[in-house]
Amino acid sequence: MGLFMQIAVPSETHGLEKRVALIPDSVKKLTKAGFDIQVEKGLGDHAGFQDAQYEEAGAKVVEDRAALMAAGDIVLRVRKPTLEDIDGLKKGCIHISYLDPYNEHELVDAMAAKGVSAISMEMIPRTTRAQKMDALSSQANLAGYVMVMLAAKQLDRILPMMMTPAGTLSPSRVFVIGAGVAGLQAIATAKRLGAKVEAFDTRPVVAEQVQSVGAKFVHIDLGETGQTEGGYAKELTAEQLEMQRLGMKDIISQSDIVITTAQLFGRPAPRIITRDMVEAMKPGGIIVDMAVDSGGNVEGSVPDQVTDINGVSIIGNSNLPSEVPRDASQMYSSNLFNLISEYWQEEDKHFDLNLEDDIIQGCLITHDGAVVNEAIKNIRSQAGG
Repeated sequence: MGLFMQIAVPSETHGLEKRVALIPDSVKKLTKAGFDIQVEKGLGDHAGFQDAQYEEAGAKVVEDRAALMAAGDIVLRVRKPTLEDIDGLKKGCIHISYLDPYNEHELVDAMAAKGVSAISMEMIPRTTRAQKMDALSSQANLAGYVMVMLAAKQLDRILPMMMTPAGTLSPSRVFVIGAGVAGLQAIATAKRLGAKVEAFDTRPVVAEQVQSVGAKFVHIDLGETGQTEGGYAKELTAEQLEMQRLGMKDIISQSDIVITTAQLFGRPAPRIITRDMVEAMKPGGIIVDMAVDSGGNVEGSVPDQVTDINGVSIIGNSNLPSEVPRDASQMYSSNLFNLISEYWQEEDKHFDLNLEDDIIQGCLITHDGAVVNEAIKNIRSQAGG
């Protein structure tokens, strides 16, 4: 495999991205493990990490982005690279970031052609052994918290019940749709703030988890539903979606805040809330659409805008974890550190991309000039590409 010693961390170029791939604390640990680390000047500015902190942790701060990327044996970042970025990578390097491999065919092909071993952080399997590397879950936790805080700030009333000499204020009603990692965190956050919380998920198996974080689980009979082997909710039929909408419309009409968290990995998000359901809400109501970036759960939601429909505000933030970039960076950086630590062979100083390993099989997309990921190859063969 050769010696992999140089870790390169370029700054994020996406306008709304404040997170960083590596924080100084992780730099210190990786330097101790024998890595030579270079970071781009200003890397952590938006997340509260200064160049001096990186230098103190053992990294070299570099101004020349192209030279930094070209020297990296392992390149770490949050967002997917551009085609120009890929062109400037060292042949045979390992590139670790979010990649959206189900949709970014041109990018994946470019990485294969360059001989890059591309690891996609979205594709880390949801297994016990991989939990510490699971960036989707770590970032979804923060997204759940942020959604409630954005809604609370936008709402024209307080969340908790308040009893005062001037009278009693009833608690706000919050309805969370989808009880995955983000949904459960949203429920817990709204509950901590004193709201009355209800939640719904197509998987009845999560009812107990919903109740354990303080919400009432709403039962809507949809017939046969369930979850995939990976723990995600199965896609509903058109009839089931209609039954779900009718069941939810009544609850939405009584809610102050509605939070939707339904996402289908690699595919457009399901449309859960239609315009008539939005219009059933009281003026002043708030809806937060977590899936706005992949098509949206809510009719009328727009990425990175607050849309007004008949007095109801729909918040469409496409990068929720970036609202709390310091903590989001800490968690993502920890995920990357755990991934590198798992496969770094200290004794002979190489990164062991063991193609028989279940985690590597799940998240390695390209290697040795080819697309090696079975899920991505299957999708392509079905599409005839």
